[in-house]
Amino acid sequence: MSMAHIHKKMKKGRPYYYIRETARVEGKPKVVNQVYLGSIERILELATAKEQKISTIQAQEFGALWLANLIDGQIDVAGIIDGVVPKSEQESGPSVGEYFLYAVLNRMVDARSKRALPEWYGSSAIQQIRPVDTKSLTSQRFWKKWNRVDGSQLEQIAARFFQKVAAMEPGASDCFMFDTTNYFTFMASDTESDLAQRGKNKEGRDWLRQVGVALLVARDTRLPVFYREYEGNRHDSKLFLRVMQELFATMDAVGDGSGELTLVFDKGMNAEDNFTLIDGNPRLHFVTTYSTYYAEELIHIDGQRFQVVDTVNNRRLRDQGRPDDQLTAWRTVGKYWGKERTVVVTYNPLTATKQRYAFEKKLLRLQEELYLMRSNVLARNRGWRNKAQVEERYKDACLQLHLPTDLYTIELYDDDGRLRMNFHKNHYRINRHIDRFGKNILITDNMTWPTDEIVRASLDRYVVENNFRQSKDDDLVSLMPLRHWTDDKIRCHIFSCIVALTYLRMIELRLRRAGLEMSAGETMDEMHRLHSCLIWQQKNKKPERMIEKPGDKQDAILKAFGYKVVDGVLQKFSS
Repeated sequence: MSMAHIHKKMKKGRPYYYIRETARVEGKPKVVNQVYLGSIERILELATAKEQKISTIQAQEFGALWLANLIDGQIDVAGIIDGVVPKSEQESGPSVGEYFLYAVLNRMVDARSKRALPEWYGSSAIQQIRPVDTKSLTSQRFWKKWNRVDGSQLEQIAARFFQKVAAMEPGASDCFMFDTTNYFTFMASDTESDLAQRGKNKEGRDWLRQVGVALLVARDTRLPVFYREYEGNRHDSKLFLRVMQELFATMDAVGDGSGELTLVFDKGMNAEDNFTLIDGNPRLHFVTTYSTYYAEELIHIDGQRFQVVDTVNNRRLRDQGRPDDQLTAWRTVGKYWGKERTVVVTYNPLTATKQRYAFEKKLLRLQEELYLMRSNVLARNRGWRNKAQVEERYKDACLQLHLPTDLYTIELYDDDGRLRMNFHKNHYRINRHIDRFGKNILITDNMTWPTDEIVRASLDRYVVENNFRQSKDDDLVSLMPLRHWTDDKIRCHIFSCIVALTYLRMIELRLRRAGLEMSAGETMDEMHRLHSCLIWQQKNKKPERMIEKPGDKQDAILKAFGYKVVDGVLQKFSS
């Protein structure tokens, strides 16, 4: 806890006064905060003002940072890391683990670059929460400390971290969600890196080098339980095969112990070798999606054969008087990847409506392009006199709009030695294309699962997608863009972000158990506004720290974690 006092400095024979706060940093008293007051006349004015009984000298961000540190108190990521990479006898300042921790806390509250951390922490109430010499939190010191951690050590650290999280938040899940994403970097082409490679980027920045991250999330707690970074040019299905044994070991360790485990993933992981490995494990089952373009016979099934599925959203739609918007499904069996599997085709009317609206806009743009093409052909403009060239331009136009080439019938013919062009809609192909809107194909080896359960498991894949969405948020976590230039530092940065992501989810779990349905973003935004204030009351000779009065939501959040603010002091109470 910091202590405040008034400190006098002499400058050119005149006294000037400061409020200094001291705290123990690494066991030694150190000035952690200094606020300029001014001359003795200014102090007298503050102390004798008739209209002002209390003067606020300084207000610092407290609530969100305090909550982030409170969650870490249950896990102690710095202790985990220091257990693998201990502090040497000659080493001074924060340990390697503490550098990770201060990166994690910032990622949970207001993600900044390493260069901006000293200033950011200097303006916060970190000295009242976890004292540190903020001048030591420079980007150079981060790189120096992170240089001591190699890939194998980081894997060991991550395994210990997830083990401790599982012990603190035990789940009872027999179902897990797996997905991958990628994060672009501005790394130059000539910078050596095995991780940062060019590939199909999910943000559409294919020209930039990227790093892939795979994430496994427990269905019941929605907590990450495993992750792996990988090369940006590696296909998802190849990565899936490489980490399959680790995925199974993790699921087995944190599962409900029933013996049967189910892994939910999307069609990007579908490959013959992957299913051979899954089929070889009698305890492991799967639910995956399947491309509608490879299953025309399933897509065009009569809609009368579909039945309403029991999902939370469908119940909500019924309560709102919107039964026609409910998700429906049709079930059959089929042979896929060498074995007979259960197949479920789902139809979402709301998704179909959105897709049809977007499709009609694209079709209209294609029609406008065709009119322009016909004008160019008729005018015999340069580059429009050759039939093969015109056909290629049509294919390019469809490719740009992500439309099939058979939605229009194009006629190119000679008329007295001059190329002519006509076109008309292929209504049969258009209707067949529209028929796939809102449809999704699920395939599983769980032959005994009810249709409702298969569909719900697939829908719950949003859990891992939400984690990825949070990781790309500009304020919280903000894993992207990667601004690190070596593979080991990229790995350290990704681990810091995964820890922050896990802690934010733990906050949501704690609030839910207390009856508060608040997202991590809403919670941290609310706690941002709870300040620690350095104030000077007329009745006291010394300034003191006080927490401002919390609002109703802030008070509820504090209560959920067993705390309350009484007369400006944060106190723990027994719930």
